[in-house]
Amino acid sequence: MTDLSHLPVRSRLVAAALTDAGVLGQVVELPDSARTAAEAAAALGTEVGAIANSLVFWADDRPLLVLTSGRHRVDTVALARQLGREHVGRATPEQVRAATGQAIGGVAPLGHPERVETVVDVALADYPQVWAAGGTPHTIFPTTFDELVRITGGSALVVGD
Repeated sequence: MTDLSHLPVRSRLVAAALTDAGVLGQVVELPDSARTAAEAAAALGTEVGAIANSLVFWADDRPLLVLTSGRHRVDTVALARQLGREHVGRATPEQVRAATGQAIGGVAPLGHPERVETVVDVALADYPQVWAAGGTPHTIFPTTFDELVRITGGSALVVGD
């Protein structure tokens, strides 16, 4: 097994969850922040659309994690309609941490205290490899659209334009 002791605690939790899910991609720590899709893309030398932004929303009093391509914004009205919800709005920093155990800018697709309902943006399927947060603003891991859907148990939907 790879030594993960150099990673932050939250990233080690994500790495363990990835291993448990059979994911081969490893959490890596970047020297600079990858808090935004643009920062992550610049650090990796890849297209911003290949970055899976992890955005936490509050949907009818429950957390909803949306993994969206960094190339566009989430249409919360359309998403609420697709999910049969009355309202989908951005979660507060406190709600994000309570739902995921992670801070905004570093929310990973898994490694949360409890499963969080997840939607995976179909636009991520346009890229053979995508990058997702690894539990902190400085950690990420490589994956694919299909793998994100599998490891999160998420629903593949159009989430924005």
